[in-house]
Amino acid sequence: MAEDLSIIQGSKTAQYTSLLPQIKALITGEPDETANLANIAAALKEQFNWLWVGFYLVKQDELVLGPFQGPVACTRIRKGRGVCGTAWANAATLIVPDVEAFPGHIACSSQSRSEIVVPLKRNGEVVGVLDVDSISLNEFDETDQRFLEEIVSWL
Repeated sequence: MAEDLSIIQGSKTAQYTSLLPQIKALITGEPDETANLANIAAALKEQFNWLWVGFYLVKQDELVLGPFQGPVACTRIRKGRGVCGTAWANAATLIVPDVEAFPGHIACSSQSRSEIVVPLKRNGEVVGVLDVDSISLNEFDETDQRFLEEIVSWL
């Protein structure tokens, strides 16, 4: 079944407000996790045109690359390493206005300038992260955090 998104312009809040029900419709009733992660990454990338949007999934003692949209990415990240590994270790969303200023940042793409990482939790345990990178400094804020945390709560 083909799906089309209604991409709108406007404030960040207006864009999320339009996009969230569309994402919910895409994943409702679909039991396959890979399909849902892929559609969420694609929908966010289409709406916001960020550099990279994707998921890393916890497999044993590492985050392993999952569905994503954007340039090729790091395949494995250890707990506590880089922005993704730190968000996993802390079990909390991490907003990084300038990745060059983040100690231990892993440069999967030299184009990345800012990043937000949102843990995906099941039964209180982090099972993955949503990672979003932008080519602009200071791209992400509390608005992104609120809406992206809502999206991952549906998984």
